[in-house]
Amino acid sequence: MILTTTPSLEGREIQAYLEIVSGEAVIGANIFRDLFAGIRDIVGGRTSSYEAVLRRAKADALADLEAQAQRLGADAVVGIDLDYETIGANGSMLMVSASGTAVRLK
Repeated sequence: MILTTTPSLEGREIQAYLEIVSGEAVIGANIFRDLFAGIRDIVGGRTSSYEAVLRRAKADALADLEAQAQRLGADAVVGIDLDYETIGANGSMLMVSASGTAVRLK
């Protein structure tokens, strides 16, 4: 399955646009991660624990999107848009959503 943020695939012709597909991942940020991220904010530097959580959430959202496209018989998903949000009380949850158009290629 080809996943891309571009609206088309160079060298490949889209035969049919199937439908919009999406995938979401919501992950809770635990108190220890928040504590260490707060310390890192004070002293500076990257927060690798949050980066790892965001990478995992992105991978999960894209896997969900891909599974939905496969059920439709798609060969690719074009025009993928990724959004990152904090939700829940005091922004205690991280959400990644991915959406795009499932297509069948010639």
